[in-house]
Amino acid sequence: MALRAAFIFVAPEVDPQQHRATVLTPAVELTAVAVNNYMEAVEVCLTMADEGFVAFELCGGFGHIGAAKVAEALAGKAAVGVVRFDNHPGLEFKSGDELFK
Repeated sequence: MALRAAFIFVAPEVDPQQHRATVLTPAVELTAVAVNNYMEAVEVCLTMADEGFVAFELCGGFGHIGAAKVAEALAGKAAVGVVRFDNHPGLEFKSGDELFK
């Protein structure tokens, strides 16, 4: 059985059910999902964990606060990793912490 992993990224005006894509290899099933904010990220990740996803990588748009919220919600359910940008170029060179207070 392939490792079920997800890459979660923040973007404006998205629908997580529509704005997603999956790559399936013999060893890994990787699903990328767009979310609007931290609260939606937590909801999406919890649902995916219940569906059997065991690893989540958060995009650089997640600041320390956003990563902590997702990690706390998934504690004991899945592993959480983070790509780091202090000032993300896709978010007007701001951290998600600044945008999603």
